[in-house]
Amino acid sequence: MKILKKLSSAAIGLLLVLSWVQPTLAETVMEKIARTGILTVGTRFDLIPYAYTDDQGNLVGYSIDALNVLQKQLETYLGKKITIEMVEANNPGDSILMLQKGEIDIACNTGFTWERNKYVDFSDSYGISGIRLVTKAGSNLSTPESLAGKRIGIGENTIAADVIKRVQPKAVFVTNIESVDQAFDLLNQGKIDAIAGDTLILAGTIQRLGANNYKIIPEEPYARFGMACIVPQNNSAFLNVVNYSLVKLMQGYVNQEKPYVDMVNRWFGEKGIVPLPAEIIRDFFETIIIERAQIPPDSSVPEPPVNR
Repeated sequence: MKILKKLSSAAIGLLLVLSWVQPTLAETVMEKIARTGILTVGTRFDLIPYAYTDDQGNLVGYSIDALNVLQKQLETYLGKKITIEMVEANNPGDSILMLQKGEIDIACNTGFTWERNKYVDFSDSYGISGIRLVTKAGSNLSTPESLAGKRIGIGENTIAADVIKRVQPKAVFVTNIESVDQAFDLLNQGKIDAIAGDTLILAGTIQRLGANNYKIIPEEPYARFGMACIVPQNNSAFLNVVNYSLVKLMQGYVNQEKPYVDMVNRWFGEKGIVPLPAEIIRDFFETIIIERAQIPPDSSVPEPPVNR
């Protein structure tokens, strides 16, 4: 009986070990894409200029263009046709959970935070933004002190929420907002005094509305952050291709290669959705490229990691 008990304990221990080891033996993202021919992307559909539905019902945006570069890179890397499948993910929390469950392979439009980095791996930043507010044109809100007691429309569990709560904890935070359009509706109805969020998204929405009765404050963002893609942890082969594709886009812009210049200018050029000075875009891209390495002119695919 004692021997049987020992064997039973050993068997139970082995099962427990295997239960922990099993996730590491699961199919990698790259293996899944190679097997299915599908890249599954989690995204919102209302984030101008990153990812939004245009008047023709097409999903467009800077992040969508970046994903198309990734799609082509995967096709070259894997030697087969890859299809992008879009899945709605309305906030970073949803995206992280879906990545962990294997429901999506990647999500972009995501601001880096150290807390999020505990659960997913971030790509190189392919954009930079900051947290600011949108108010009605006649508003006298301008300083952190002026926000005390004011109703701020803000997404729950977002970078904007963390930042504005530190800037002015005495503000009244309205978090039951499901979309950017809803936030602007509430502002127009006088139900909130300001909207807090990503400067580029706020500016893009104002541009789309074609309205001049809004203003963005303050002049300098309350906080800045890099905009990146997130992927499941421990998928170095896939993350390598993602980073390669993003650097390829940015290097193409810096080198004045027309497809990439047109791609970036469509969103941030002089006649883009959110116009930005070209030198700011170029300086940011060059910083990211230098932190990695320039892509050789004759290189079409990234070198795979040793443990693919």
